[in-house]
Amino acid sequence: MRRLLTVLATLATLSLTNCGYNTIQSGDEQVKANWSEVVNQYQRRADLVPNLVNSVKGFAQQEKDVLLGVTNARAKVGSIQATPEMLNDPAALQKFQQAQGELTNALSRLLVVTENYPQLKSDALFRDLTSQLGGTEDRITVARNRFIKSVQDYNTTIRTFPTNLTAMAFGYKAKPNFTVENEKEISTAPKVDFNPAPATVSK
Repeated sequence: MRRLLTVLATLATLSLTNCGYNTIQSGDEQVKANWSEVVNQYQRRADLVPNLVNSVKGFAQQEKDVLLGVTNARAKVGSIQATPEMLNDPAALQKFQQAQGELTNALSRLLVVTENYPQLKSDALFRDLTSQLGGTEDRITVARNRFIKSVQDYNTTIRTFPTNLTAMAFGYKAKPNFTVENEKEISTAPKVDFNPAPATVSK
């Protein structure tokens, strides 16, 4: 009986080397690494927001609603802890995405508003901040694309025979990926109107 168990254990060990277990582990680690870079770039953007808001305040005091919207969106982003466990929780990942999307929209509105302040656009600090923000958005796009690809590769691995058998045996499940809920909205460029509002005629 003991010899039979030893043989079965040996066969099981050998089978693990060809059943995709190591591939699953490698894919899982790649997803985590790419997720860390996504979070890193989002944090970089969040760190830029207070300085950007403060630079605009001095020029556009009357745009309180827009500035408050950016500040609130940034606070909401900061209240969500982006842990590795989020990678296995579709609801948590969706909540994270929604908060980041709200900050993206708030920043877009802020930058549209600033188009009405030529003196602000000539300010060196504002130019530097918007340049950094633009660069960060590009980095976010690259990081998200890498994360999306790694999740796609991982999910394909655990759904493909024979590694799907290993995934089922060890309880590995497909990971949620980024989705674009407001695709129509973000594909439309924000409108900038330089025409002053018509003056009201008093009677």
